[in-house]
Amino acid sequence: MLTGPSPIDEPRRDSAVRLTLRSTLGELVLGSATAALVSLLLQFAVSRFTIVEPSFAPEALAAASSAVVLLVLFALLAFGHRRSPRWLRLLGSWVALSSLSTLALALPLQSTRFYYGGSSVDNGFRMQYMTRMASTAGLADMNYAETAPYYPAGWFWLGGRFANLIGWEGWAAYKPYALAWVAVTTVLAFTVWSVVVRRRLALLAAVVTGLSGMLHGIEEPYAWPSAALLPPVAVLCWHALRREQRAPRWTLACIGGFVGFAAITYTLHFAFAVLMVLIMAMIIGVSKVHRGAPAGATARVLFLRLLPIGLVSLVIALIVWLPYLWSTGFLLNNPRSAAQHYLPEDSAFLPVPMLDSTVFGVLCLAGFAWLLLRCTRSEVAAAMLSIVVAVYGWFLLSTLALLAKSTLLAFRLNVILDVTLAAAGVFGLLELIGYLRRTLDARHAARIGLLAGSLGLLGAVAINQNALSDTLKDSTEAAYSDYYPTGTNAVGGTDTAEDGAWLDDEMRAIAELTGKPPQENIVLSTDYTLMSFAPYWGFQQETPHYANPLADYDGRAEEIASWTEATNPEDLLHRLDSSPFPAPNVFVLRNSPSAQDAEQPEVGGDYEEVLALQLKEDAFPQQPNVRDYDVYFDPAAFASPEFVKRQIGPYSVIVRR
Repeated sequence: MLTGPSPIDEPRRDSAVRLTLRSTLGELVLGSATAALVSLLLQFAVSRFTIVEPSFAPEALAAASSAVVLLVLFALLAFGHRRSPRWLRLLGSWVALSSLSTLALALPLQSTRFYYGGSSVDNGFRMQYMTRMASTAGLADMNYAETAPYYPAGWFWLGGRFANLIGWEGWAAYKPYALAWVAVTTVLAFTVWSVVVRRRLALLAAVVTGLSGMLHGIEEPYAWPSAALLPPVAVLCWHALRREQRAPRWTLACIGGFVGFAAITYTLHFAFAVLMVLIMAMIIGVSKVHRGAPAGATARVLFLRLLPIGLVSLVIALIVWLPYLWSTGFLLNNPRSAAQHYLPEDSAFLPVPMLDSTVFGVLCLAGFAWLLLRCTRSEVAAAMLSIVVAVYGWFLLSTLALLAKSTLLAFRLNVILDVTLAAAGVFGLLELIGYLRRTLDARHAARIGLLAGSLGLLGAVAINQNALSDTLKDSTEAAYSDYYPTGTNAVGGTDTAEDGAWLDDEMRAIAELTGKPPQENIVLSTDYTLMSFAPYWGFQQETPHYANPLADYDGRAEEIASWTEATNPEDLLHRLDSSPFPAPNVFVLRNSPSAQDAEQPEVGGDYEEVLALQLKEDAFPQQPNVRDYDVYFDPAAFASPEFVKRQIGPYSVIVRR
């Protein structure tokens, strides 16, 4: 079985690619358009459902419809390649793959306008960025006025154009846009895998990629494409760097295009992709020199192949990163970011998905075994094993970074490890099945094929159902329980004891008291959810870890503390006017007893009311990695005709005229 080259790497016309540039680009464009259209049409159909939550009916429909689509896909794998024309096979694959992703993910969300995770925690920042991009045609920071964006805006900028196209607010367009991207990503994976392996293998790899994303990946839809496409791009890169003949320029340019795409969508995946390419070049270079090739000539060839990859990725990266680089003097004056100050349990321990007692864990174990057994005889296995090695290397580097009071957010690479091992598992199991069919009595070949196909289908269904019933459960519940800007949630809840119930009144008060559109207001708010639903500029981001380092989060916190020292309007106005930062014209503060009264309550006593603002400070390496604290404004500091005030439930909305 292991004495010859892997059947996965069967001979081809070009040792680097299986598709021409024209075919590849055509399929990428047409496949993406087909997937987006199919996804949006299915989402529209799903939104017509009127299933009242809580109910398991949406999950039942999602599981059943996904199983039917999986059955169709496995039928395509078994019979669709024989007589039907090529364009029909491609179209059927695109429609089936996009339908699988959309039905499985859209049906559980059929009665909510939120995506998985609702508006809670990290999703609040994602919706804030989407809302910002929908309000401007250019690049802008999600929160701070007059500040070059730090977090890559590529995915969100395109999302803003999508929101403008359909006439929705950014936060509302986030769900259909994210679901469409997940569907598009699955089809893109099929196309890119088709460049380096046979069509049927590529289709299976795309299916398992989509299923892997449901377990880990789709909750960060802007990061999912670069993770899902990394394995086939790595195989293509290994081919291009290793081949003896001259590497096609378009192949190197396409690899650079992927690295550049990662740079404008998810910085961590960009850094990892760069590391992966360099590791591959070193492994290949050392191997060639070890076999007797001249070191100088080998280094020169590899450099000339890496150069176009770097240049293309640099040009694409500058589309989004140039404003930030310009503001920092091209990183000569780059302030330190707190974004990497996060060490959850997933980052503290090395990931071992191949030891999970699930169907997906078995698939990953098969992939890990195949990579180790085949890495010396299969270019596909060697390239994918380099990803696995790089992921574990990144974890070790992230642990060493603790000595410098930082991390490399290694847990974010778990999705890459999962999708790589899962795809490898498919290849390994297929090779095993092929070996058994060739070795055993020919009378058993058909039975082996039928058994393998049936078990594969059942495994895919099991992975899909596990995602629906377990992995996505909490995120689905948040999508139904979190509040819309109308002050209600997807199940009609309006509990005035919850802060979200006052969103509508807060936003209305700001609009009426300022007389300005949201994007002309700078808001200092203790209710940070406001920023997700309207493009207000925020004086302070909710947490230092999502704050733009150019905005000086700590300096702003000190400035806010100085404002709380004001005891009269004249003093506060002077402090606001002399602020080194653009001062807020809107304050959303919580009505609260003074700090002393809150600590020593007296039943029936009189309390001095103050206006509280919740802030956060970095608590890394503790978990949670932020520490909440309150600062208090004296209401007397706003007792002036310069300010107008309105009570909104637990909040005071104060506007400077």
